Amino acid sequence: MKVYDTGAIRNVVLLGHGGAGKTTVAEALMFVTGGISRMGSVPDGTTVSDYDKEEKKRHFSISASVLPIEYKGESGDIKVNILDTPGYFDFIGEVEEAVSAADAAVIVVNCKAGIEPGTVKAWEICERFRIPRLFFVSNMDDDHASYRQLVLDLEKRFGRAVAPFQLPIRENEKFVGFVNVIKMAGRRFTKLNEYEPCEIPDYVEKNLGIARSALLEAVAETSDEYMEKYFSGEEFTVDEIQTALRENVKTCSVVPVLMGSGTNIQGFNVLLQIIEKYFPAPNEFETVGVDASTGERFTAKYNSEVSLSAKVWKTIADPFMGKYSLVKICTGTMKPNSEIYNSKKETIEKVGKVYLLRGGDSIEVPELRAGDIGAVAKLAVTETGDSIAVRTAPVLYHGPQLSTPYTYMAYRAENKADEDKLSTALQRMMEEDKTLKTVADPENRQSLLYAIGEQQLEVTASMLKERYNVSIVLSKPKFAYRETLKKTVKVQGRYKKQSGGHGQYGDVIMEFAPSGDNETPYIFEEKVFGGAVPKNFFPAVEKGIQESCKKGPLAGYPVVGVRATLLDGSYHPVDSSEQAFKTAASIAFKDGFMKAQPVLLEPIASLKVTAPDSNTGDIMGDLTKRRGRVLGMTALHDGKQMIEAELPMSNLYGYNTDLRSMTGGAGSYEYAFVRYEQAPGDIQNQIVAEAAANKAQD
Repeated sequence: MKVYDTGAIRNVVLLGHGGAGKTTVAEALMFVTGGISRMGSVPDGTTVSDYDKEEKKRHFSISASVLPIEYKGESGDIKVNILDTPGYFDFIGEVEEAVSAADAAVIVVNCKAGIEPGTVKAWEICERFRIPRLFFVSNMDDDHASYRQLVLDLEKRFGRAVAPFQLPIRENEKFVGFVNVIKMAGRRFTKLNEYEPCEIPDYVEKNLGIARSALLEAVAETSDEYMEKYFSGEEFTVDEIQTALRENVKTCSVVPVLMGSGTNIQGFNVLLQIIEKYFPAPNEFETVGVDASTGERFTAKYNSEVSLSAKVWKTIADPFMGKYSLVKICTGTMKPNSEIYNSKKETIEKVGKVYLLRGGDSIEVPELRAGDIGAVAKLAVTETGDSIAVRTAPVLYHGPQLSTPYTYMAYRAENKADEDKLSTALQRMMEEDKTLKTVADPENRQSLLYAIGEQQLEVTASMLKERYNVSIVLSKPKFAYRETLKKTVKVQGRYKKQSGGHGQYGDVIMEFAPSGDNETPYIFEEKVFGGAVPKNFFPAVEKGIQESCKKGPLAGYPVVGVRATLLDGSYHPVDSSEQAFKTAASIAFKDGFMKAQPVLLEPIASLKVTAPDSNTGDIMGDLTKRRGRVLGMTALHDGKQMIEAELPMSNLYGYNTDLRSMTGGAGSYEYAFVRYEQAPGDIQNQIVAEAAANKAQD
């Protein structure tokens, strides 16, 4: 593949709901431009973009993949970097990485399925980053698909910006062609993606007039001159319409709607024409970062003639492919056998060969110019989100804005001998997927694996086995309960042991009471009079309390909120020792704690759920079942509500799956620990019984 200048590059991300047909669209674009000689299919596992064994097995995309294609357009040869992304929400991190490298988006919508939660999510992502976009309506070959109804739904959901550039022509309920709304011309498909001129059918005229009027209004609004021409009744030329619409598409005030059939490979020539004509090249944007040497804001045009700077938007760390850092060149040109400077890590790295990736294949290229997307192999310290430049002009760019993982499970290696192997494998997978995270939980003697959802955790376990031959066991995590007391008690703790030689003797009388501070394990005080317990043993008594608080007598959880006061005691001038008084204090603590109405405290989370208005009733009902307290609701834009609540952390387990079920995937949530509260009696009895059973097993 030849090297392309910045103005001849288009970086386009494919977005949409899972199963809408994104991968099929990518495959068809590869096929019609000659990148492949035969169309692959998702069910057969033969597509270029779904190259991973896990993707082939599950028949859906898991990772974002790059498919560079070459297209002979009206303005000359162009290169389109197609970024195919997963549609399932568990893999949203891959979408967010791809979007950070894209300059425009194609939102794929299945005509029969209509607007789905993934369609809305795709639109919201484009809105957040102000990315020019178009809708590509797939499955037009389905006899039961209503394009007209879908366009009406799109306009209702996303506003007046939605503008159909095409209307379908059907004969005997079959999709046989389309009407070009801009050129007011009919087109009939001949062989696959090819078409020829045809008459516009009478039944299309009414909808064509509506669509045409909307486009002309958008054209008129681009300048005073056009507005005057519009109101005077003058006709716009095709060039004027295309020039004006291109500006509108770039500013997101017009979102074209196109159509096609991936199965029959129809509509992709037009899609490529629209990508060339209406989607901006990188040199129409500015790249924004920070000058690492001064800390000041840095802006520059995408320009190949200046010093190199680039951002790493994704990492592939596959034991079969090797490690590749996927880069988007912002300024300058990247060449093989050169040195680059990692501005974030402040480290020099060596570039060997420079590649384009096409699915799972790497294609060596002589250079990458500003605006292009490529890859570098085997960089030592560089990872996703890093910026690379030259040492004399270091630049820092923002990395991808990734979703926070809130779903987690406990994990361990199935075979204890594989623990080191598992640790290394997970480290590699976290290099590749930044929404995976491991957390050590020594308190509960468990390791936790965080992800966006349960499906991602399941896929991770499967990939660990497939790639690294290590089996992982995922299980429900233990939760960080606490123990405290409710009453004040006075107890004695005596430790006496006599054996040959010196014995052991320690005797304490202590009071245990609630301290009112559940942030602190204990507060130790002494009120001993007359030297009943010598002062040099006070630290040993406190040490006994300190160690006892680590594992409470009730269920083995850490103790908080205790005021321990040493009141009295006795000692033996020969047999008393620090160890004896430490043990005596521990005996007193265990006895006193269980007499002082011990209670279990459970961690409480502050939860924020964002979901459509229509789902709020179900969500609040579900939160009540989870012992949640709804604190309030806030109306958001686009018909959504944010519900704020508090509930036990243990009852958030599995919430991701249930929320998706209630909202059809349209709901999202976030939470944070806020405090501990006393657990209800039945929950306490259950936890205490479980702890006793586990202790018996040990």
